[in-house]
Amino acid sequence: MARFRPRNTFRLVSRMREEHREPMPSWKREELGLSRDVEDRWTTLHRHCADKSSRLRLARLVRRLTHYDYGVRESALAELEVATQLIRVGVRVTFLPESQARTADLECRLSHERFFVEVTAMVGSAERQRLPLRGLTPDEEVANEEDRGVILIHRILARIQQKARQLADYCDPVVLSISIPRADLRGEKTPRPEAIWLDLKALAGSVTVLLTRLRSLSAVMVSLWDVEPIPSKAGTRLANVELVERHKLQRGYPRVRILIRNPVTSIQLSELQHEAFCQLLSITKR
Repeated sequence: MARFRPRNTFRLVSRMREEHREPMPSWKREELGLSRDVEDRWTTLHRHCADKSSRLRLARLVRRLTHYDYGVRESALAELEVATQLIRVGVRVTFLPESQARTADLECRLSHERFFVEVTAMVGSAERQRLPLRGLTPDEEVANEEDRGVILIHRILARIQQKARQLADYCDPVVLSISIPRADLRGEKTPRPEAIWLDLKALAGSVTVLLTRLRSLSAVMVSLWDVEPIPSKAGTRLANVELVERHKLQRGYPRVRILIRNPVTSIQLSELQHEAFCQLLSITKR
C-alpha cells in the first residue's frame, strides 16, 4: 500500500506581504484599537527601518500592541517607544530577528559605532504580588510605602540579572532598557493603590553595585511611570548616573527616567553614545 505524507505538517514560509506594508489608514487603526500616537510612532519606524528583519518585526509588533495580555502589550509599547526615541536622537536602528537563542532587540549605529539595546517591560500580576519576597517577612512587605519601594528595587535587580545572562556574548556595548508602567507590579486588572515612594539614590547605588558583577552590560536605563521619588537629603551623586525627574502632572512622560552606566565593564559606552542616551532621557514621550 502506498504511504502518504501526514497532513499535520506546517509551513516554513513567512507572510512576506506584511514587509511592504504601507502606513495604516484611520479605519484600520481604529479597528485594531491603536491610538494616533502609537500609529505615528509605528509609521516612523516603518519609514526608517527598511530591512526585511525590521519589517517583519514591526508587523508582529502591531499584533502584540492589540494583544489581550497586558504584559505583551506593554512590552511591545516599550520596544516601539525606545526605538522611536533612538531614531529621534540620530541613531540608525535595526530590529534583530526573533529566535530561540536569546538576543538583544535592537542593533543601533551612531556614526561608525555600533551598540545593542535590549528592551523589557515589568508588569507583574496580582498573583505575583502575593508571593513573599526573599529577605522580607509578609508584615514588613506591607509596613509602609518605603518598604514597597525596597520590593521594587529588589525586583528590578532580579530582572537585570536575568537579562544579563542572555546578553553575555556581545563584543559591543549593550544597554538594557526597563520600562515599569505600574510600580506596584500588580498587572492591569487590580485597582490602583497609593503611590509608591522610591529612593532613587538607593536604586542607583544598588544597580551600580550589581553591575560590577555583570560585565556584559554597559548600562541600564529604567523608566518609572508612576513612582513618587523620596526627597534626597544628601547632595552627593554617583558619577555614572544620569537622571531626569518630571512633575507628576506630566502624564505623557515617565515620572523618572534614569541611566546607570557600568563603572567596571571593558565595553563602555562611547562619549557619543552616552550623549545620545542623555538626550533620550529628556525627550521621551509615551
